[in-house]
Amino acid sequence: MHCERFLHKIVKYYSEVIKISEDLRGLTMEYLIGVDLGTTSTKAVLFDTEGHVIASANKGYKLYRDEPDMAEEDLNEIWEAFVDAMTEVVRGANGGKILGVSFSSAMHSLIAFDKDWQPLTRVITWADTRAVKYTEELKSTGLGQEIYSKTGTPIHPMAPLSKMLWLKDEKPDIYNNAAHYLGIKEYLFNRLFGANKMDISIASGTGMFNIFNLDWDEQALEVTGIKKEQMPQPVEPYEIERGMVAEYAAVMGLDIDTPFVYGAGDGPLSNLGVNAVQPGVAAVTIGTSGAIRVVTDAPKIDPKGRTFTYALDKDHWVVGGPVNNGGDVFRWARDKMFDAEKSTAALMGVDTYDLLTEIASKIPAGADGLLFHPYLGGERAPIWDANARGSFFGLTHNHTRAHMVRAVLEGIIFNIYMVALALEEVVGNLKSVQATGGFARSALWRQMTADIFEQPVTVPTAFESGALAATVMAQKALGMVDSLDVIGDMVGDSNTYDPNPENYEAYRELTPIFIRLARQLQTEYANIANFQRKHVNKGDK
Repeated sequence: MHCERFLHKIVKYYSEVIKISEDLRGLTMEYLIGVDLGTTSTKAVLFDTEGHVIASANKGYKLYRDEPDMAEEDLNEIWEAFVDAMTEVVRGANGGKILGVSFSSAMHSLIAFDKDWQPLTRVITWADTRAVKYTEELKSTGLGQEIYSKTGTPIHPMAPLSKMLWLKDEKPDIYNNAAHYLGIKEYLFNRLFGANKMDISIASGTGMFNIFNLDWDEQALEVTGIKKEQMPQPVEPYEIERGMVAEYAAVMGLDIDTPFVYGAGDGPLSNLGVNAVQPGVAAVTIGTSGAIRVVTDAPKIDPKGRTFTYALDKDHWVVGGPVNNGGDVFRWARDKMFDAEKSTAALMGVDTYDLLTEIASKIPAGADGLLFHPYLGGERAPIWDANARGSFFGLTHNHTRAHMVRAVLEGIIFNIYMVALALEEVVGNLKSVQATGGFARSALWRQMTADIFEQPVTVPTAFESGALAATVMAQKALGMVDSLDVIGDMVGDSNTYDPNPENYEAYRELTPIFIRLARQLQTEYANIANFQRKHVNKGDK
């Protein structure tokens, strides 16, 4: 009996120890959530305070292209994706404390709401080019350059500035009934907290925000006919909201007073996320689209209007150029030209992209004189022409589909390099390149970038750069760190690819041809685009 009682006491004692240990672990484990609001998906990533990934969830949604040049998202689908992703990663915290949630968000989106905050539109994304007519009119008058010189956002259909003009002229019912305008992230904050705010990073991409006085630009407002009261209140990226709707907090498994930090645009945060914040260090990102950016300590305007200047915060400004055509062009090549290879890859159990890059790697640098201009969806930087179209140049009897896929991959990098040349005119010489995005997973693409740029290319092994950077902003907002520089200790390992001198000659000869050709073809882009709108798209409506 004594023995049994003794054993019982031991079991009870250790059970209590285990419970206390678990309780302590639950109390002491602290986490941050970075949310990346993208064009086709929302990703939530759970980090510990050292920047290690604990859990992640990625929920997709459709990009609606119901008519020519349209690119919209559904508000409810975005909301559901956000809630589902958040719920999943909160569960991954296993009862640990969520210190804060912060956001990286796609830029240039626009949603109109009536006076009762009922949406009048879907999310009109950066990829929507229906405002091209109004953009060209703005550019032709010289007014566009005036506004650009104060806002830092190139005059292009991507920007809400142009979208407002389009709504005013072609959607008067929406325009006349719109009492409020928000973007994708601001919509979530409005639904969660009833807030009507926009961080200065997102605001700096609207084309309507004066980056020198950090307020809505009077001239841009006057041009669009929008009143300042219809726009959200500009706030620092470190602005915090607490006290969310209890119902939503319960669904996601969060305390209602969990701090939600506004964060910044995905472009500026990409630089921070790969620790490309030193002078002359460029961040090249290629996912569906792409960009190259450099951080400066003050806004810098390109007199030729080729580069953007967006805020990370008041002390960090990101100068660069975005491109429409990145990984989506490679996907087009895969789907339209390499059906047989898709089937082969499926049989072999390998990724089709890996098979195509292997095929491309057998072709010499420069694809034996075959150039590809990757302007399948118009183009932003460096030509800022929504009418731009793609083309192969230099085709001969000797060229094969293998040459074509090599030219496609090189064309994407040549175009980014064109942007880099414009960027150097504004911020000075580039010293090195940090690469991120889906393309950075391809060894061939990494080497191409190093060879064409003639610069070392460094690729961090961690790929959650945007979400990580958002959580560092949260740490600063919450007083956990004094400076964003701490991200240098969190980025982790990286690999550097040095340029191959054997490829210099080919790329040095081809680069100026690629650039001159892009300029010469611009005279005909509008003509071929108008033909396509008139004839080709009729059956798509």
